[in-house]
Amino acid sequence: RDSSLVPVYPGEKMSLRDLLYGLMLRSGNDAANAIAVICAGSMEQFVANMNKRAAELGMKDTHFMNPHGYHDANHYSTARDLSILALSAMTNPEFAKISSALTYDLPPTSKRGTLQIRDSSELLNPLSSYYYEGAFGIKSGYTSAAGFCYVGAAHKGEQTLLVTIMGSRTRNRGWHDMARLFNYGFAKLEDQ
Repeated sequence: RDSSLVPVYPGEKMSLRDLLYGLMLRSGNDAANAIAVICAGSMEQFVANMNKRAAELGMKDTHFMNPHGYHDANHYSTARDLSILALSAMTNPEFAKISSALTYDLPPTSKRGTLQIRDSSELLNPLSSYYYEGAFGIKSGYTSAAGFCYVGAAHKGEQTLLVTIMGSRTRNRGWHDMARLFNYGFAKLEDQ
């Protein structure tokens, strides 16, 4: 309940790249768990690695309790810290490509046929009234406790902005706030 899935089925064989697309585009908690085990041997070790990396990046107000962000009273972060993390992650070209994808075709496995997954960001969808020209990536999240959260970026000319919102009451309000923050940031850059 209240958990998003790719889905990843027990015994299914998928590449790490496919799991990463499932994690980023579908917010698949099942993919996050599989990635944690693949990369660190266990979810517990992966979480320890996440907290170590957060400290190295200077994320002073963040503590992870699981690899997927599902609610836990001791799992927390701030908009500032998520921005630090996103800026670091976007220096990896493969991560930048995955987090900016609008769709991805997961190849067939022994458990299912080809599955096309889509990014649900209204900012990136040209058919949406919330579309923001130049927006790309990065990651949305939602739990009933945290509300709607989003870390996104946008290009305008030579400038790139990164915006993080947390705790929005609705997704539509979140998209509206993201656009307002992008407009504010780009206007400030023009004034310089």
